[in-house]
Amino acid sequence: MKTSLLPFILPLFAYLLGSVPIGWIIGKVFYKKDIRKGGSGNVGATNALRLYGTTTGIVVLLLDMGKGFLATQLARNSLPVGSPIVALCALLVILGHVFPIYLGFKGGKGVATAGGAFLALAPLSMLTALGVFIMITSISRYVSLGSIIAALVFHVHSLWHICLVNNSDYASLILICFVVLMIVIKHRENLFRLLNGTEHKIEFTRKGKG
Repeated sequence: MKTSLLPFILPLFAYLLGSVPIGWIIGKVFYKKDIRKGGSGNVGATNALRLYGTTTGIVVLLLDMGKGFLATQLARNSLPVGSPIVALCALLVILGHVFPIYLGFKGGKGVATAGGAFLALAPLSMLTALGVFIMITSISRYVSLGSIIAALVFHVHSLWHICLVNNSDYASLILICFVVLMIVIKHRENLFRLLNGTEHKIEFTRKGKG
């Protein structure tokens, strides 16, 4: 493959990889159900956990994260250091999950895929946010609350770290601001339910009710 084509091929690959609907595929193959027809109607890990149980939810979570990590790390390994195309690939793999071409552009909320992408871009900040997510979700049983707080923690920590280490990485700065804002907006209905006390708590089970 010619190196000159990588800035065009890698972003396309990132979007198509992000569009792969892991939760939908697993639901169809192993449970003969469309994940969009139950629970929240979302194709992400939280709805998979709710419908199919904890093990399946964790598998979907890890695979959705894997999409983000693979696309971003591949770009980092293939392109010059500091290339803005790396941030573009991270953005497109996340947008692929949120707006998948294979499901009529109606996908998940992008938290897990963003987590994988940011694990490649800013591992220390991502691990810090992951610890916060696990703690908040375990205590409150609200995945949405854990996701929002973790996104904000990642935002602050990563911006501080980037400005401290490499204040010229404007592409990553813009990417982080945009994605965190998108995640919060995608959770706006959850925020309203949290404020009203009607948000559903997650239950860890061996097998969901389906």
